[in-house]
Amino acid sequence: METIEKKSFWQNYRFPIILLLAIAIGSAIGVVMGEKATVLKPLGEIFINLMFTAVVPMVFVTISSAVGSMLNMKRLGKILGSMFLVFFITGLIASTVIFAVVTIFPPAAGANIAMEAAGEIQEISLAEQVVKAITVNDFVGLMSKANMLPLIVFSIMFGFCVSTVGGEDNMIAKGLDALAKVFMKLIGIIMLYAPIGLGAYFASLIGEFGPQLLGAYAKAMAIYYPVCFLYFFIAFAAYSYFAGGKEGFKRCFRNILPPAITAFATGSSIATLPVNLNAAGKMGVPKDIREIVLPIGATMHMDGTCLSSILKISFLFGIFGQDFTGLGTFFTAVVISVLGGVVMSGVPGGGLIGEMLIVNLYGFPPEAFPIIATIGFLVDPPATMVNSSGDSVASMMVTRIVEGKNWMKRHMESEDNEAA
Repeated sequence: METIEKKSFWQNYRFPIILLLAIAIGSAIGVVMGEKATVLKPLGEIFINLMFTAVVPMVFVTISSAVGSMLNMKRLGKILGSMFLVFFITGLIASTVIFAVVTIFPPAAGANIAMEAAGEIQEISLAEQVVKAITVNDFVGLMSKANMLPLIVFSIMFGFCVSTVGGEDNMIAKGLDALAKVFMKLIGIIMLYAPIGLGAYFASLIGEFGPQLLGAYAKAMAIYYPVCFLYFFIAFAAYSYFAGGKEGFKRCFRNILPPAITAFATGSSIATLPVNLNAAGKMGVPKDIREIVLPIGATMHMDGTCLSSILKISFLFGIFGQDFTGLGTFFTAVVISVLGGVVMSGVPGGGLIGEMLIVNLYGFPPEAFPIIATIGFLVDPPATMVNSSGDSVASMMVTRIVEGKNWMKRHMESEDNEAA
């Protein structure tokens, strides 16, 4: 019996263990080699580039296939409505948690940061940002990872049209489904290179930027990292238990580590999307739900960004001697953090626009920008980990709302029938 249990544990956690070992080895190399470790960066960039190259067409075919195969448009509406409700509630919870923490432990208390002159920051029109967030002015623009949200909007519209004109024997929907399987296979092949790619990428990051974890930013990091990991284990445990009871909790934490580790190492929700789709499938989330919720969640469900944005705002308030208290401050901080999360669009380092929004909307001087830009880089790994792995948990919660509270039991019965 013990042998079986050990084998089962290894089967469940083999891939995340290999990834963790690769990242640990890469980190050690980064510490030993210092800046010379940047010579390994191309090996990591190959992995990142391969993932980005595959993920754009994969998002299109998976969403189009999921929506196009639906004969019941009411189900699509229910999935989307439930999804936005879950995104809003979890974002509000994350924002409330970090607001309480930074109120008790101000991250900038006693900070002594030398102001660094920044170039003039262009004023950002919120109306323009909304337009650019959901549309592009040329079809070619949809093929860029920088425009994931417009691609998702287009994919939903395209899938809806496929569903409405195809009927029950829908050849286009079947073709999209076949293409989706091809791209998932491609992602599986790319992931074989993940231990080497992520190990090399982390060696380069530690070698080049490791010293920045010390000094004036240490207190902010000491607050943010524990909050992220506590949110990961406590909030996700509560969410998964709500979604599927004890079995939901077990399946969640049995499968959530690969996307969490991938997101932590790559700093990209988009690059982690294929791993997330696979994990959500193992959690029991139905195909149509996970292929709608996860791609949209990669650009719009940003609990980690809510945590980091409010940390940055609180930090700036402390640096410039302003009180970060009050309901109005909390409300505007939450709105800005959610808006910044959508604008970021899951791209590594893509928080710069969100940080510009913070500086402009609160009226901070341009010198504030490099301060929170530095914080943004330092908090990016755990923020992306919460952002991305939280999408899988959110898909479980959406399933609970759409399919009813006994969905996990029915899924387990279906698995037993297939095994028999």
